[in-house]
Amino acid sequence: MTLLAFLRDNARFLSVGVILTFSSSFGQTYFIAIFAAQIMAAYDLSDGQWGALYTLSTTASALMMFWAGALTDRFRVRGLARAVFPALAACCVAMALSTSVALLVVIVFFLRLLGQGMMSQLAVTAMARWFVARRGTALSISIMGFAAGQAVLPVVLAATMELIDWRTIWLGSALILLGTLPVVTRLLKAERTPQSLAAETPVAGMGGRHWTRRQVLRSPIFWLLLPLLLGPPSWGTALFFQQVHIAGAKGWALVEYLALIPLLTIVSIAATLVTGQLIDRFGSSWIMRLYLVPWILGFLLLWSADTIAIAAIAFVVFGIATGLQGTVITAFWSEYFGTRYIGAIKAASTSIMVLGSALGPGISGALIDLGHDFPSQMLWIAGYFAAALVLTWLAVARATNALLPAEIDVKRT
Repeated sequence: MTLLAFLRDNARFLSVGVILTFSSSFGQTYFIAIFAAQIMAAYDLSDGQWGALYTLSTTASALMMFWAGALTDRFRVRGLARAVFPALAACCVAMALSTSVALLVVIVFFLRLLGQGMMSQLAVTAMARWFVARRGTALSISIMGFAAGQAVLPVVLAATMELIDWRTIWLGSALILLGTLPVVTRLLKAERTPQSLAAETPVAGMGGRHWTRRQVLRSPIFWLLLPLLLGPPSWGTALFFQQVHIAGAKGWALVEYLALIPLLTIVSIAATLVTGQLIDRFGSSWIMRLYLVPWILGFLLLWSADTIAIAAIAFVVFGIATGLQGTVITAFWSEYFGTRYIGAIKAASTSIMVLGSALGPGISGALIDLGHDFPSQMLWIAGYFAAALVLTWLAVARATNALLPAEIDVKRT
């Protein structure tokens, strides 16, 4: 089947994936951070207090995600969407109306859990379960919603905040979510249950079986991959969180540095689409082995950069890195651990990645306070990724040896 035919025949389900990932924007760091100045002013918070509050709420959401994400193994995406969309909309309304710091902690917790956590979980587990031979392609297309949100929303919000009060924007966000729900439910009118899908299209993993989350967590493969799961969300988030600091430390104009972000987004979209095709053709194992290489090169380039031109090259490499991030990990879980319990397995993975997004900004900020600017930290971050790469090679080699030859043949056809 050609790519065009695949898109045509599966437009309904692929559209759901894009809508879900785009809707996760309302709980993503890049969206919430746009309102940081207004939030700190409204609640009389310092940068340190706001950062600590955000880290606390994000960490708590990561812990909750470990259990909440497993719901995707038991319920339809349509049913869960009917709960997640209104709940996330209610959080947006609460953000618009709240004046209490204690309530702000709760609001940020649910924004992160429902937005970054559950919306993303619904999208990627659905793609992993609904598609087998073209799983990589489906994942790469569905996560275009992430890229669209990151590329469009900051620009739109920056312009809108010049005209409208920031709290009103949160009310508008709630209306967008509520208006999107009927579209999702209509697109999924014919959706089958996760149990029936697993029964009708069983795709087993290592040893010819479907691994439960408990079995995965007991596997040395999972723990060898832990640094890989933590690294990109930790240091990738820190890279964006410390962007003002980086520009100042390097002596670059902030506007010139921020202009590199669209370049990263464009490269990320291209890398995501290419990665999906490669996964479908060759499987996820070799891409997993190379996944951390762009992170190493990107941080080394930016660490050594003394001009915006070299920084631009670094951002191209970071674009490749983020493009790989959206598809390869979910494809690996599905290919090597099976699809029957992919929701619970992906929930464990997602909770670790959400935790990483909380730790990176906190660790980098603490080191800055101790006199180690973020550019100097980049060399050590590259070293972290190099060590994680070695462990990843060991994990993938172990997993590949445990995958039966017959299973490898089936997955390539």
